Amino acid sequence: MTTYSQPGHGQPDPGLSAIVSERRQLINLAYRLLGSLADAEDVVQETYARWYAMSRQQQQAIESPGAWLTKVAGRICLDLLGSARARRESYVGEWIPEPLPDHTEWINGRPGGTTADPADRVTLDESINMAFLVVLESMTPAERIAFILHDVFGYPFAEVAEIVGRTPAACRQLASSARRRIRASQPPATPAAPSSSTVRDFKQAWEAKNIDALIALLDPDATAIVDGGGLASAGLRPIEGSEQIARYVLTIASRAPDLTILERTVNGQPGLVAQQDGVTVTVAAFDVTNDRIKHIWAVRNPEKLRPWTASPQH
Repeated sequence: MTTYSQPGHGQPDPGLSAIVSERRQLINLAYRLLGSLADAEDVVQETYARWYAMSRQQQQAIESPGAWLTKVAGRICLDLLGSARARRESYVGEWIPEPLPDHTEWINGRPGGTTADPADRVTLDESINMAFLVVLESMTPAERIAFILHDVFGYPFAEVAEIVGRTPAACRQLASSARRRIRASQPPATPAAPSSSTVRDFKQAWEAKNIDALIALLDPDATAIVDGGGLASAGLRPIEGSEQIARYVLTIASRAPDLTILERTVNGQPGLVAQQDGVTVTVAAFDVTNDRIKHIWAVRNPEKLRPWTASPQH
């Protein structure tokens, strides 16, 4: 973890541990708001930079440093979400939120491949699965912030209003609108065990190059979205239909016969990771409904696979 020190003071900052302890909460918040771990880390770094740009007297005048940090991080995220829409319009192909591994599989992409600091990890729960994050992408920035802060993190609307710059009543309406979007798009929850079994069967059918088995595991109206970001081969548009998806999967297998497929937890749900020569090249998240795969989100953009890829050991 980065060590923060109070500039200009020889004595340790008595509130330092309390301030630094907010880091994980801020990372969790910013990732859910932005769908990008890299952007979330930048937001937290900027938030702390603003805190330490203040004098000791200014810091001591703040009644709740944690609330102050959350407010600042939320406002930075709000600005980023506005500019992100413009960036997404110029993004090559489909944009998918950055996938996260399970804590036990988390690898730090920094030199040496050391384990990431626990304070930098995102807590995995139902508000982090890929289907949920994709719905968040359809919301306006204000809706997303109001919903995440209130419904996921339990902040009162009065505090949300200070971040969003609207009245508490307006924020309540924003969160309500976001909830309707979630309800309209989320299928009934599928227990993890059946999902895991379906994903495992899909892996085995993929390895066996069994197109009939693949088609049988996919919902007839299934959709697959592949995010290459212009840095890795990927379809520029969603792939629709079970047969088309199965053929696409088999095309990948024929082009990369040395591909290794691993079962992994992706954003808290059963998923698959494809490795080539020990390097993670694809992370796939699945939405399973009634034992059929309804959606596949496959991230191939190497910039989004940093937590999954260990640096070469020498």
